[in-house]
Amino acid sequence: MSGEAAKPLRQKLQLPRLYPILDVSCFASVPDSTKVLLDFAKEIQSAGIYWLQYRNKQGSSKQMLSHARELRRVLGPEVTLIMNDRADLALAAGLDGIHVGQDDLPVDAVRRIVGPNVIIGTSTHNPDQLRLADQTDADYLAIGPVFATSSKANPDPVVGLEGVRLARALSVKPLVAIGGVTRANCRSVLDAGADSVAVISDLVNNPRQAAEEFLRILL
Repeated sequence: MSGEAAKPLRQKLQLPRLYPILDVSCFASVPDSTKVLLDFAKEIQSAGIYWLQYRNKQGSSKQMLSHARELRRVLGPEVTLIMNDRADLALAAGLDGIHVGQDDLPVDAVRRIVGPNVIIGTSTHNPDQLRLADQTDADYLAIGPVFATSSKANPDPVVGLEGVRLARALSVKPLVAIGGVTRANCRSVLDAGADSVAVISDLVNNPRQAAEEFLRILL
């Protein structure tokens, strides 16, 4: 990971309105997952996306590193790439940032691993967690699930749009809303105070078209 390349991203961090998450579990039935993941990434990049999180909860470290390196190679430096959970693999693959949850390493430990110039985001699910996260060195905070979601086996309680409003009132840091966000409800999430909406499932089918439709709604 290039510190010189990543440093301006932290200093001038402005989240995109659409924060796509490439979740490997959405393509579990596909024989060649690498090709499908890269095709997906290239499709949404062609729609004007410049930010992408790679998420793989079940794969081996070897598979995750291979996927991450291929994404970096194919998308180039124009796309900000975030690794979910694994700070070590983010560094090894030359990605731009790391996103951690409540059960992962705490933000201060991640910062010691990745250094001062790498983007760190962290998930929160209630006001107490958000208040604590706001006091850390995280560059952005995520709140959710905003709506019911099938992307997690055991999701946290839904926070609703009111949870987004409360999160906005508790922090001035860039705020991502996640969980059940679709083209049908994404505008209401921004109106509630989020800077960005993280989307998984509603981008899987026809990713370029879906991303373009999201951007028309959000921008």
